[in-house]
Amino acid sequence: MKKRIAFISEHASPLATLGGVDSGGQNVYVAELPKQLVKLGYNVDIFTRKESAEINEIINWLPGIRVVHIKAGPENAVAKEKLLALMEEFANNMIAFIRKEEVVYELIHANFFMSALVASKVKKVFHIPYVVTFHALGLVRKIHQKEMDQFPAERIEIERRTFRNADHIIAECPQDKEDMVRLYHAPPEKISIVPCGFSAKEFYPIDKKKARRILGFNESEKIILQLGRMVPRKGVDNAIRALGQLKKDANSLRLVIVGGEHDKPDPSLSPELSRLKSIAEEEGVDSSVVFTGRKQRDALKFYYAASDVFITTPWYEPFGITPLEAMACGTPVIGSNVGGIKFTVEEGKTGFLVPPHDPTALATKIEKLIADEKLLSSMHHNAVKRVNKYFTWKSVALSCHHLYESIILANHKQATPSKLISIDTLAANAGYLLDPFYLTQNVPAINE
Repeated sequence: MKKRIAFISEHASPLATLGGVDSGGQNVYVAELPKQLVKLGYNVDIFTRKESAEINEIINWLPGIRVVHIKAGPENAVAKEKLLALMEEFANNMIAFIRKEEVVYELIHANFFMSALVASKVKKVFHIPYVVTFHALGLVRKIHQKEMDQFPAERIEIERRTFRNADHIIAECPQDKEDMVRLYHAPPEKISIVPCGFSAKEFYPIDKKKARRILGFNESEKIILQLGRMVPRKGVDNAIRALGQLKKDANSLRLVIVGGEHDKPDPSLSPELSRLKSIAEEEGVDSSVVFTGRKQRDALKFYYAASDVFITTPWYEPFGITPLEAMACGTPVIGSNVGGIKFTVEEGKTGFLVPPHDPTALATKIEKLIADEKLLSSMHHNAVKRVNKYFTWKSVALSCHHLYESIILANHKQATPSKLISIDTLAANAGYLLDPFYLTQNVPAINE
């Protein structure tokens, strides 16, 4: 009989169009991980906030996966920074749903601190154990965004309580775990490193000329790609300023920026887009920068494949799924030496790592890479090999499965959870290599 588990992702729906301010890696995580968990014998209900009066409460999305829309506040979009006050209603309505449906969940996987708050309330009523993937930590955000951080101050205390109350915590990379222990004094034995992944069905190498023909790009240009959410912390301005430092080559370089809240880029509707356009004009490279707006997910592989280099230089990054997607398409990555990026990008092999806020360092690496066809080719092959070995959603799901099983078994026995032994095998190079499987006393290792 299949085990039924619940995912909670209050602001990030698996059905959302990516690229907006509040749509990104977490949406991908709660969409892709359940798809693989179904193959391992689970049924999954994904609980997210209802943002439209027209949307059905329950959507039978895929075999074994339902998306359940929970009413909490107005039935329209609300910035995630304003959602905390609505979480009591979310929890109460989720509890009412479980009672009405008479559904039994073996485990809850909460995503983000507000989902963890809901999970803790549900646990009190139904005694369902829960694990948490934070996706971002409040104290880390405070360090980098300072007064720009608009989340309520209560976030930090909620996160601290979660480290105490959750049955287990999933860190997405070694830096994530280190931050949890250093900043929150979280018990290391309660944390396992399980990375994010990519879908090999969605992202794979495509002939560059073919991809450029599909997108209407010039086949003779060198194309640099930046793809993701259009918010200041993502460091898109850093890529534009780096292009400014390569001005002598700007005629042969094209910086393509994919993302935003709208399909057509409109500076009047996006303060960040307006700011970035102004920077491009100041740097004298506005004719070499293309803003495409938001793109459907099935088009992204063509942008990755059409590009010579993928750039991602955020101020900080809990994990970052776009570098995996780029590497899966064979595109080398130049990324900030922070968080998950320094975990997934192997320095000198699949790309380069640079300090954030340093357009000069970024420009130097761009220049080095695009001038060396042999290096580009080598990194292409290394990138595809690396992500398929270490970062597939299948391996992520297997790691989570082992973790779930140990917690569910302990809960059934009404005993102290068996000690979870994480195999965090970290290589002594610039990137880390993770053995993505976990052993418990009760579940044997799976080695594939």
